Amino acid sequence: MLIGQDIAILGAGVAGLTAARALALRGARVTVYERTSEIAEVGAGLQLSPNGVAVLSALGLDAGLAAMRSTGVLLVDGYSGRTVLHMDFERLKPDADFLLVHRADLIDVLLRCAQDAGVQIKLSHTVETVVDDGGAVTVHFEGGKQVVHDFVVGADGLQSRLRKTLNGDAAPFFTGQTAWRATVPAAGGEDQIAMIHVAAGKHVVCYPLRGGSLINIVAVEEREEWSDEGWHLEGDPIQLREHFSAFCAGVTSLLERVTEVSRWGLFRHPVAQNWYGTRTALIGDAAHPTLPFLAQGANLALEDAWVLADCLANMPLDQALPAYQLRRRARVVRAIDAATANARNYHLRGPKRMAAHMLLRTGGKLAPRALVDKFGWLYDHDVTRDVT
Repeated sequence: MLIGQDIAILGAGVAGLTAARALALRGARVTVYERTSEIAEVGAGLQLSPNGVAVLSALGLDAGLAAMRSTGVLLVDGYSGRTVLHMDFERLKPDADFLLVHRADLIDVLLRCAQDAGVQIKLSHTVETVVDDGGAVTVHFEGGKQVVHDFVVGADGLQSRLRKTLNGDAAPFFTGQTAWRATVPAAGGEDQIAMIHVAAGKHVVCYPLRGGSLINIVAVEEREEWSDEGWHLEGDPIQLREHFSAFCAGVTSLLERVTEVSRWGLFRHPVAQNWYGTRTALIGDAAHPTLPFLAQGANLALEDAWVLADCLANMPLDQALPAYQLRRRARVVRAIDAATANARNYHLRGPKRMAAHMLLRTGGKLAPRALVDKFGWLYDHDVTRDVT
């Protein structure tokens, strides 16, 4: 049981701040340690699907969130601009919440609501090691500081120190793809829809944010080499336009408005084998880094936070942690595999590409609901309704 337990969370991202509120509302005393000197997010958009929104709603986080309701997903031939498939959420899933949100706006809400629940936030704390001796957990920080807590949650992302403690060194590999990310002022009148422009070896995703005042852009291309994994690397807008110059006017005109862009290499990390120790657990990217081709990174992090808090609140510790991993791991692996398949399908070439587009157009006309329901196992599942 969590009442009165002293819990530390490493990392103040989506996973960490959601877990902080979920645990605090269940009676824990929660401290979040963040390595940066301020909690600030770069300009980036997120797509929140109903499975993630369900967690926000259950924790009372949705009311103050400045999000736009997505009407669907439009798959477009990147060269011609011709529609390949329209997944119409408004018509086929009218009661489902698909949201478009700026990451910084989500973090702001999560931070404020965590603090409202009594969570303490401590900045400029970079973790060096985590020692779980079975009776308590000691966290060692750069500079020699150390703290002791009853339980520690690792929500510290790709370079998680706790993941390394529980699983040893990982061996990520470059996927052969790099991504560019930018936001630009909207021209006005853009549809509230996620558009995916697909081409041979490349694709571009764009959708509006902040009441339609901004457009979020993610452009992905295949390339042979990449050395850095970080996604805060500065890119060159001119190179961005050159690399995607063969796309239709709708895309190239959008890219003409980019003045600042970040670029990063996409690496595939294995899903952690061990998600927990005696008094520790991993959530979010620390447990299962996810490629961005199904827009599920934030949604899976939200689910993790809820399920971990639910298990810890309702079971003895030695039962709660195995139950948490059991409830999460298979679902996460399935989502990651689906994202990987999307990456392949977006970048088809030659006859395969033509055949796939013809099949999607036909399927969209004859059985539009079947294509939307293909991911029902993901979008329609509500972890807040699972019985512990």
